[in-house]
Amino acid sequence: MRRLLTALMILLVVFFAGLSALVLLVNPNDFRAYMVRQVEARSGYQLKLDGPLRWHVWPQLSILSNRMSLTAPGASVPVVSADNMRLDVALLPLLSHRLEVRQVMLKGVVVQLTPQSEERHPQGAPVGPKGGVAPREEERGWSFDISRLKVADSLLVFQHEDEEQVTVRSLNLQMEQDEKHQATVEMSARVNRDQRDLTFSLTANLNASDYPQRLLASVSQFNWQLQGADLPRQGISGQATFQAQWQEPSKTLSFTQLNLKANDSTLSGQGSVVLTDEPQWNLDLHADLLNFENLVVADAATDSRVRQQGQGQPSLPRPVVASEVEEAQYSELRGFTARATVHARSVRWRGLEFKNVDAQLANDAGLLTLSKLEGQLGDGKLSLPGSLDARNDVPHAAFSAQIENIEVGSILKAFDYPIALTGKLSLNGEFEGDRIDAKAFRERWAGQASVMMTDSRLEGMNFQQLIQQAVARSNGGVKAQQDYDNATTLEQFSAAATLDNGALTLKAMQGRSSLLALTGEGTLDLVREQCDTRFNVQVSGGWQGDDKLVAWLKETPVPLRVYGPWQQLNYNLEVDDMLRKRLQNEAKRRLNDWADRHQESSKGKDLKKLLDKL
Repeated sequence: MRRLLTALMILLVVFFAGLSALVLLVNPNDFRAYMVRQVEARSGYQLKLDGPLRWHVWPQLSILSNRMSLTAPGASVPVVSADNMRLDVALLPLLSHRLEVRQVMLKGVVVQLTPQSEERHPQGAPVGPKGGVAPREEERGWSFDISRLKVADSLLVFQHEDEEQVTVRSLNLQMEQDEKHQATVEMSARVNRDQRDLTFSLTANLNASDYPQRLLASVSQFNWQLQGADLPRQGISGQATFQAQWQEPSKTLSFTQLNLKANDSTLSGQGSVVLTDEPQWNLDLHADLLNFENLVVADAATDSRVRQQGQGQPSLPRPVVASEVEEAQYSELRGFTARATVHARSVRWRGLEFKNVDAQLANDAGLLTLSKLEGQLGDGKLSLPGSLDARNDVPHAAFSAQIENIEVGSILKAFDYPIALTGKLSLNGEFEGDRIDAKAFRERWAGQASVMMTDSRLEGMNFQQLIQQAVARSNGGVKAQQDYDNATTLEQFSAAATLDNGALTLKAMQGRSSLLALTGEGTLDLVREQCDTRFNVQVSGGWQGDDKLVAWLKETPVPLRVYGPWQQLNYNLEVDDMLRKRLQNEAKRRLNDWADRHQESSKGKDLKKLLDKL
């Protein structure tokens, strides 16, 4: 045992002595010029190392550097700069004059992907053939390789042309690759923009064997969380997995096998984008559930009264920033083209549960066309194809609405309209406006539609009871039933509707049930939530009393006006005038009959002359 320990101690002494001798004999600054030349020969970038290079022995043999920077040819600012750099190197390759860098570690890195850091060729400089190979530099007996890269506590600044800069903070990256350029990447970062904070982390496998012509990525884990203004109080968080591929010749980024979760919403599918001056998107997406109630909040500026169900507290809106030039609505649609198909088994929005939603849309640099947008709501169906033209400063939206057997009470409740109306609604119409939201639809949209309802019920006012009670008070020969519900029910109802900047006009209204029939017209003010409607109501059942009077009442329409705020409706019946006119007509008829029977007498002739004047 003593001899074994002695042998081990001797080996350790020899090892550390050899390591110390190697460190003393090999000057790391000998690699400086070589590394600069190799970086320039292989990439064209200029590597700058400030201060002397020095060894760091424990726990890993490393070369330490002070501030470093990497600059593209002709660029005014470096694309990469770091406060310090550490190169973990292998010991044995140094004996054969080979520098094998196992890991590059950068701390306090600033990566600037901006127009100022892009490569710029001098004016008139010759351009080499695309895909050409840079000539090899004399290596002077040295070679090097990199297998690991680690970036900690760093910053990424991204800017495309004249657009706003995007800053990625707290960037941590660890990448390890083998000799076949198969790499494993772990990354985390945080982005703060427009009063919103996005944090994410991912784990992926990269295949860079054909880089830069092609790069393959398999993202096995992607976790993210988005919080801030105009978002649900709890924020939006989720996970994702997908396969991605970058094709350099066509500048195409594509993804497949997407599985994305955002709160309780799920999304899968595939897509691609061609990154030209005008990006071209192509998407095919499927969802089991899209719950917009947990993804968006009601905009106070759009609809201050509507609060999404399931959100106890709404999110605070973003502050309004003053600007001399106001950006046109939907102007972001002008910067790209897209083709997309979306199928969702279930969509939740404003308390409504849509099923089997299908959408096909295309955007041509600001002209958004929804050739198909349809789904099921309850036992009914709806279809809303249309278009949004945002190519001009004032956008224009136009939609064709086709609704079949949709419960109208759920629609009114979703938009917080205080009308206690239920029934199956069918509608066919055309509408247009300048903005797609609830407030704009109420205030600035216009259009026409034919409306039909079945089994409708208006709570709070029973037309039949109002008329019968008014007649009973004016004429003791008729009695009204007292056991009616406080509601007007109609088996069928139809009308021609016209919407004009908040004023909804209903013409040719017709309705019927087993007890009454009505016709009428009127207007509804969607902004002030008031109405003024006039009906002629013919009550055909529920009468008791004088048979002749009851028969006359069954055949006579009664004028009824309903007006005022929706929550406090008023009504006006002209029953007294109607009954008075009936008595006058009855008296005139009887006098005419008497005058006809006594037309030869002077009294009959005088009465006839008097009646003709009336």
